[in-house]
Amino acid sequence: MKRRFPRTAAVTAAALVLAGGGTSAAFAGDPTDNPSEAAADLCANINELSSDTAALRALNPSTTTKDQIKDATNEVHEDWKKVAESTATWNQAKKNALKTASQNLQKAYENLPGDTTGSQAATQLAPQVQALSAAIKNARTELTCP
Repeated sequence: MKRRFPRTAAVTAAALVLAGGGTSAAFAGDPTDNPSEAAADLCANINELSSDTAALRALNPSTTTKDQIKDATNEVHEDWKKVAESTATWNQAKKNALKTASQNLQKAYENLPGDTTGSQAATQLAPQVQALSAAIKNARTELTCP
């Protein structure tokens, strides 16, 4: 039987996290679950696209061969495919970070013994609440939520 996460336990755990100094931005798991790593990959791919686009733009029309233009255009196209792929990975990583943190909190609550007090629950759930708070903060910052 699944238990619903009581509001008092959530409020108590959240207060404990805030009193303990805020949130941590730690993410664990597969690279696709790590928004920071996915963002770094995306930036690297955008930089490669920018560099190859600049090289294409710098080709001298009076001395450039059609094959050189073809090669440079193909490089830009391949870079774009990497950007598109890493953008999807980055978006999925942001979503996964929230999903994982939320699920971990729910699982931790469901695994509490039935006689756990509010204070014990808050203490035991503090790491999961902290991880969820960090994921929310990161998502809000990236989305520039008010």
